[in-house]
Amino acid sequence: MTENTRVPEGMSSKPRIRPAEAGDTRPLSVSARLGRLQFHHSGKFRVLQVADIQDGPNVAKDTIRLIEASLDAVRPDLVVFTGNQIAGYDPAFAETFRKRMWSPAKRYDDPADAAAAKERTRDAVRDAAGRFLAPLIARKVPFAVTYGNHDFQCGLDNAELDAIYREFPGCVNPVPGVEADVLPGRSLLPDQVVYPHAAGTFALPVADEDHRRTVLGIVVLDSGDYAHGGGFAGPDGSTLAFLRGIPPVIGARSVVFQHMPLPEYYDLLTPVTATTPYAMQGYRDHASRYYVPDEHKVRPGGYLGEGISCPDASDEFAILRGDGSGAGDVAGAAQDSPCLPYIGVATGHDHRNGFVGELDGVLLAATPTCGFGSYGPAPAKRATRLVEFDIRHPYEPRTQLLEFGELVGKPSSKKAYTYALNAKPPQEGEGDDLLRKPTLWGQLRGLFS
Repeated sequence: MTENTRVPEGMSSKPRIRPAEAGDTRPLSVSARLGRLQFHHSGKFRVLQVADIQDGPNVAKDTIRLIEASLDAVRPDLVVFTGNQIAGYDPAFAETFRKRMWSPAKRYDDPADAAAAKERTRDAVRDAAGRFLAPLIARKVPFAVTYGNHDFQCGLDNAELDAIYREFPGCVNPVPGVEADVLPGRSLLPDQVVYPHAAGTFALPVADEDHRRTVLGIVVLDSGDYAHGGGFAGPDGSTLAFLRGIPPVIGARSVVFQHMPLPEYYDLLTPVTATTPYAMQGYRDHASRYYVPDEHKVRPGGYLGEGISCPDASDEFAILRGDGSGAGDVAGAAQDSPCLPYIGVATGHDHRNGFVGELDGVLLAATPTCGFGSYGPAPAKRATRLVEFDIRHPYEPRTQLLEFGELVGKPSSKKAYTYALNAKPPQEGEGDDLLRKPTLWGQLRGLFS
């Protein structure tokens, strides 16, 4: 794999693929032009993951700039927001804030006051969503949304948040409980079949170039939030049952997008002494040890900027690996040789981690924050993630972090990000350059070499 080259400070490699020419009103998303998620005649299908915007109603301008540049650079078929779009603890939501799902709502003597406060929260969430969705709406790119451990803290549960996102054109989140629903035209994908389960949990089949067979599944999963007694919870039993049962329904292998990393992410790391350079302390069950990425399991360029904050235990990885899930039935429907029901999972949550590894044939990807309203890596390293599938080998996707410093340049804000620096500066490049053009620095270097 090739590594991305560094762009000198103050210089920017602008998006390599420009928006449609003036007067071209077609959607930027090829799938939106076709009315369904489908591989292009070029043989490609692209998903853009956006993780942890985590901001209040006044979404940071640089967050929006990164989203805009990412869309124009890769022209994704679908964007998946993997949770913590909303910083539910933001002062704008103080009237309805709740620390945990099970925490009682703020008490009001007059029910009318409570209703009015909740409506103001809905308006504030709608304002925030409208800001970071505006680049997608302008370019007519479909999007899916799931939730993290901060979205609900604004005082709206996931079903209420889901209803707000469905107000925006391009949202593919289905109404839960409708079997094998077909999305309405407002979604930009009027011919798309969707398999609903609950708010933030559903599955979308992806067809081949001729729309004759399903080649791939996209599973969007609500991975849970907090656990009673401390730490984070994994997906609940109902969600795990959906995850276990959907592969034969899709009839092809699937990739999962969710907020919370799995405990097995620690298996991609190597335990080291606390004095090892750039070692990161683990979380909860792993707090007594320090870790660095295992170079034999993590792809070159991946970085660990904080301990992996995950559930203490979860059955999810066993399901992804196919333990007792009828993987053979999926394999028979998808291709001739046996294979696992799931390709892998892409998560967010840990703002300063950006890596991809493989464990027991399952890809595990950690995506850093794209937001400038919360902690994270150095501003230049805040990123979205491109996942590109090829019809010739659809279960071997390639992926790349699309970094702010590479696509946009310097932050517009003068804010000091000293709290946001990694202990170890992230390496340059996480894998293949899927944008397929050299950086500006690469071009300059070629002139003088």
